[in-house]
Amino acid sequence: MATGRQTGARILRRLRVSRGWSWADLARALQESARQLGMASLAASQRSSIRRAVARWESIDDGTNPGERYQVVLAHVYASTPTGQVGLGPGSDFELLLEAFRYFDVTSPRIQEIVEVIATCAGAEGTDLAMLLQPATRASVATAELGRSNLDEVIPSLHEAVVSIDRQVGAQPFVRLQLQLAPVVDACRLLASQSGRRPADLPTLAAAAFALAARLAFETRDDEAAMGFYAEATQAAGGLKDRSLRAMIRTSHTMVTLHATGDHRLAREIARAATVDAHRGSSYAVRARAHAVHAEINARAGQSRDAAEAISRAWTTVDQLSMDDPHQGFDGERLRGFDGLCALHAGDAGHAHSSLERSLESLRTSRDAVQRGIVTSDLALARLKLGDPRACVAGLHDAIDVASATGGRVATQRVRLVRQALRPWRTEDFVAELDEHLHDALIGR
Repeated sequence: MATGRQTGARILRRLRVSRGWSWADLARALQESARQLGMASLAASQRSSIRRAVARWESIDDGTNPGERYQVVLAHVYASTPTGQVGLGPGSDFELLLEAFRYFDVTSPRIQEIVEVIATCAGAEGTDLAMLLQPATRASVATAELGRSNLDEVIPSLHEAVVSIDRQVGAQPFVRLQLQLAPVVDACRLLASQSGRRPADLPTLAAAAFALAARLAFETRDDEAAMGFYAEATQAAGGLKDRSLRAMIRTSHTMVTLHATGDHRLAREIARAATVDAHRGSSYAVRARAHAVHAEINARAGQSRDAAEAISRAWTTVDQLSMDDPHQGFDGERLRGFDGLCALHAGDAGHAHSSLERSLESLRTSRDAVQRGIVTSDLALARLKLGDPRACVAGLHDAIDVASATGGRVATQRVRLVRQALRPWRTEDFVAELDEHLHDALIGR
């Protein structure tokens, strides 16, 4: 009897063959869809590599399933009929593809994300990605491209788009936000490439757009693209006299490097550079965050003394915060999350629990959802280290719900790490219930 995964593989093959496509033909279609969707690294991949991936998905014996990026581009390909019309309804190739995804154990929330993203794109079929921008921003970009606009008027509308997308992190699927941001990134590159005078605010806009693009690429598991965007963001911010923005970018780059690669040495190098930039900038909030990130990297690397010194510097800097700091958003409550994690690595579970619990209480907005999943997982681990596995599992249930709702990659990693620490209790009913919840909510992401 065929397994669910084998059935999914057969459906993928049936879809391809029904269109008269070879593996190379489907690889070409996937690459073109990736280009249209702004997935630069996938669009630039070797076609032979994509062809091999297609072959593995269709193999009855191979256990390889399409990853998140490929799920979206497959859906984009099969959302169009062979005649080029949009077909998402009953009996369509798109519906059959979603059935294959279910056999590949893709979760229902993830499938809903894919449907929503493709429905958005289908509404803009026959146009470029700029159609995903707000109308006023589209008009500004279009006129700038034709050379008929005052470029100083374009920047505010693009900046507003970046801020709007950033505010939706944690409340909207990352892939959808990635698609919304792609035309902004393209517009920034277009404006930077134009000869003549460039708007003074362009470096700030470009740095913010590229940094957000890097974060979204990481969350959708496109690590190569994320690193490329961070390089662009760092370069763009390098043209600013105030180094606070570049420090912010480097703190984000540090954490993504750590969680994408596990390379503590490289992450520490970027963290050090962030603290140097932070001290050349005007924002004490950014400076405090840079020290906090540096502390976490040291703690994870087993450098307890360096971690303690960095946390102490972060607390000293927090005391200097003022309400008119343009980079407000990092304060003592946020710092407690880092403080608690460092205490966990130092073996002080009591202090960790107190700090993490206070930090969690401050994470109330939808924009805080991703961070809430991370801190909730760390708090669950602190409870375990204090000798209360049941309390740990109770907290981990909450963390799973948040990670599932947001799709946060780091939160998902933390949940799985805490579950590993629960192995001595694996025969307990409360752990079995946790495993069921974990499988239903996160397997397939």
